[in-house]
Amino acid sequence: MSERVMPGPVCDNTGIREAVCISTKKIYDSCRDRDCIENLRFYPTHSSQSVIDRALSIRSGKAELLNVHIDVEPTGFSRGFFTVDIRYFYRITAEAFVGAARPVEITGLAIFDKRVILFGGEGSAKIFSSQYVLDDIDEQSLRRTNMPTAVVEAVDPIVLSMKLVDPASDCCMPCPPPCCPPCCAATPFDVGGVSPCNSDSFDIPPNICSCFGSDLSFGNDRKRVYLTLGQFSIIRLERDSQLLIPVYDYCLPTKECTGTGGATEDDPCELFRQVQFPVDEFFPPSSTNGTDDTVNNCCCRRC
Repeated sequence: MSERVMPGPVCDNTGIREAVCISTKKIYDSCRDRDCIENLRFYPTHSSQSVIDRALSIRSGKAELLNVHIDVEPTGFSRGFFTVDIRYFYRITAEAFVGAARPVEITGLAIFDKRVILFGGEGSAKIFSSQYVLDDIDEQSLRRTNMPTAVVEAVDPIVLSMKLVDPASDCCMPCPPPCCPPCCAATPFDVGGVSPCNSDSFDIPPNICSCFGSDLSFGNDRKRVYLTLGQFSIIRLERDSQLLIPVYDYCLPTKECTGTGGATEDDPCELFRQVQFPVDEFFPPSSTNGTDDTVNNCCCRRC
């Protein structure tokens, strides 16, 4: 049995300079995903809704990821595993064509929910720390446990398509079962006259609603817009750990070029599946002389 390595200089011919003990967040599990989100409901501002009601067609615009809300809970069927519930909030900008006039810009909100299951390890230790607070008493910070922390890295999504739907033909309008398809589950805020921005019954944070400058329309009785988004994301579970690591040198991230493949315009999801995962968006290079590296495939495990 080899001797235990202790912190300090290391005599080694492979380039290791020393072994150091660090306190850091260890990544216990991670995954990456490309979500093609179809039939996502677009909730416009009131001024945009009045334009949509008169519109003849919609032209796809752009999407901005405003915020991501994350909730981590232990699973009840396997110790050490956790469910990560994620809610993405998007600001969507598009153009509506009203008659022969120039297109009018419309803006609104879209929301996407997903769940993944990742391994986060086990531990019940209580953590205390003392940190200096500027212009305040240097006290111990509040006690916390070493539950894993979920981190979501995502880029702004790609708007793959948008469609305008008349209320008379909308499959998600109120109707007796079984005529309503599953798309009704994607419209949780269709409650006539009640705005989730002004109600405690719905989970739309005020800071999200304030991004639009006016109230959003969540009604059932007007024309609707549905869109298809392509979302790239990396999700991981981290936990505070003390690690003994070898030090070779400063790390320089590598760079990988991205590109798109051929696909038909009739199938936006097929086009999105041809888009290479944008690794460089998540790990920006610090040098222009980096080398390409192949990234192993990994997909999120969902419930």
